[in-house]
Amino acid sequence: MLDLRGVSFVRDERVILAPMDWRVAADERWLVLGANGSGKTTLVRIAAMYEHPSSGDVTVLGEHLGRTDVRVLRRRIGYSSAAIAAQIRPELTCIDVVMTAKFAALEPWWHRYDDDDRARAVACLDRMRVARFADRSLGTLSSGEQQRVLLARALMTDPGLLLLDEPSARLDLGGREQLVAALAELTTDPDAAPLVLVTHHLDEVPEGMTHVLMLRQGQVVARGPIDTTLTSAALSDCFEMALQLERRSDGRWSAWADR
Repeated sequence: MLDLRGVSFVRDERVILAPMDWRVAADERWLVLGANGSGKTTLVRIAAMYEHPSSGDVTVLGEHLGRTDVRVLRRRIGYSSAAIAAQIRPELTCIDVVMTAKFAALEPWWHRYDDDDRARAVACLDRMRVARFADRSLGTLSSGEQQRVLLARALMTDPGLLLLDEPSARLDLGGREQLVAALAELTTDPDAAPLVLVTHHLDEVPEGMTHVLMLRQGQVVARGPIDTTLTSAALSDCFEMALQLERRSDGRWSAWADR
């Protein structure tokens, strides 16, 4: 579903991503971990076709970057990030916020939508348990409710790949837990699209993740199946400090500084 080969990213002579290879298969759920500035957001923007790498080859859903119309391909990728959320007018109704994903747009007046589109948008909102807000403006919702609307937006096109860049940023504890529960419905659904979740907080990782990619200052420090790769030693290397790691009986993770 996603194949990056020799991909790097350099801006203003600063190496943000060193050359790396990474593949995401159809049945995988990847967690991307790293401290702020480790290159996580740049990596997922490249995967979402919103950023071009400085070198390397990018193939998404069988389409090769440079040989395809990225404006069309983006419609097949479910992508949610703080950058996109900041561009959406808070006055838009939630149903319009979700529907605009059909054309990877930010405003509903640029395209035409029909009753089937509206029904699909409501179904996506319902899956995230926010259908009751369909006709409410996005800005009137709590932060947690807004994030679930944005998750519904990412599902609008029944995407072949789902990319979520720190979806629980700026949420309080209640909002975060509601969002983690919503994410768990996707990560544990065998029929859901392959998923990439970017974060630096292990306590917001839902159950069902299968693999982990760990970045430090643009370099890959570990990658592989989450059960064997995500260890205290690897996490300490990733964040450059001594950390302890625990996986609870409910499948959730906790980490703390080793003092």
